[in-house]
Amino acid sequence: MINFRVDVVLPCLNEAQALPWILERMPVGYRAIVVDNGSTDGSAAIARSLGAQVVHENRRGFGAAAHAGLLAATAPIVAFCDADASMDPRDLPLVVDPISADEADLVLGRRRPTTRNAWPPHARLANTYLSWRLRRTTGVNIHDLGPMRAARRDHLLALDLIDRRSGYPLEMFLGAAAANWRIREVDTPYAPRVGRSKVTGTVRGTLTAIKDMSALLSTDYRRPAAAANIDPSIRNEARS
Repeated sequence: MINFRVDVVLPCLNEAQALPWILERMPVGYRAIVVDNGSTDGSAAIARSLGAQVVHENRRGFGAAAHAGLLAATAPIVAFCDADASMDPRDLPLVVDPISADEADLVLGRRRPTTRNAWPPHARLANTYLSWRLRRTTGVNIHDLGPMRAARRDHLLALDLIDRRSGYPLEMFLGAAAANWRIREVDTPYAPRVGRSKVTGTVRGTLTAIKDMSALLSTDYRRPAAAANIDPSIRNEARS
């Protein structure tokens, strides 16, 4: 039985075109967990045939799929990545290695577009505004709430995340900031996605994400802080 060092959660809704490219680039020691969120294009069968672990989550929503993947993960480190080929899994060590080295508790990939059309202007503008608000709210020097990220599985579970829609990545960040995690941002290449985007590729999807995230930002987000504060002894155990 293979003991994987990292489980990679890939929320998936009709990504049959992109999955072969994604899965063939998974680094050694990284296991792909494809969370099928109601695909009708055979995504789950393709992922399974290519060796990925497949989890089915019937509740629609990015957060529902992402959290189902986290619950299914067993490796000590869990990474998240979009399944649309906009980000190369070969870049996952950029967010994972600082976790492995105990240099950070949450690492976020700051998207760096590889072409002019990789990141639609409306989505880039929304992200710029969100990042500005997060810097003011938390004091963390963040510039992108990017989809590629990594943290230790037990620490993520301690956050007790409840959002099951577009606000899930934001809730994770806010919980980590409230719990005084060491949060780091690293540059990660960002290419045009394969197929049609469900969120940032459309104005409607972007507005839905903004609505979900604004609801979180309008609250005093301190709920997970006590449960998710990382004791130094836990860090020491994680390094051994």
